[in-house]
Amino acid sequence: MNPLLKRALVENRAWIFPLLLALLANVFAYLILVRPLAVKSAGAADRALEAASALAVAEKVHLAAQGLVSGKMQADEELKAFYRKVLPSDLAGARRITYASLPALVRKARVKYEGRTTNVEAVDKEKLLGKMSIRMVLQGNYEGLRQFIYDLERSPEFVIIDDLSMVEGKGNEPLTLTINLSTYYRLRSDGV
Repeated sequence: MNPLLKRALVENRAWIFPLLLALLANVFAYLILVRPLAVKSAGAADRALEAASALAVAEKVHLAAQGLVSGKMQADEELKAFYRKVLPSDLAGARRITYASLPALVRKARVKYEGRTTNVEAVDKEKLLGKMSIRMVLQGNYEGLRQFIYDLERSPEFVIIDDLSMVEGKGNEPLTLTINLSTYYRLRSDGV
């Protein structure tokens, strides 16, 4: 060791040993107290960030769920309005809208009405709607049959075209259109 350094250590021993002890105590306090608290604090900050992120995701999910609920409520209201305003209230109403309107559309299109059969499905009390099926056979030229289909699709009555087939006549015979239709009616009077 350098004699000058040795002399300085011996002469200032009263100051150096307490300073070294204080330095060791600071290092010890840092390692035992401060460092674990810093690590714990950093972990708490990470958890806080994760919690904030989870909260943001939860808020988005909540908003989506609210949108879904309001969309479902709106769809339910529109469906109830459809049931009340468009669908016939009972089987008699379904017959009324088809027995009068279909022959009128046939006359308007200037095609020949060959025949019609109606079938009402058996009523299941668990269902909200009943179904009435209609099979019509018409004859005429292509333009008239096309006009009938067009007018039927544009009519305010709720009649669905399920199936249709057109057969060409032999020679000068007219075309024959067989069309399967259906309409639905409410089975319950509560408007649902």
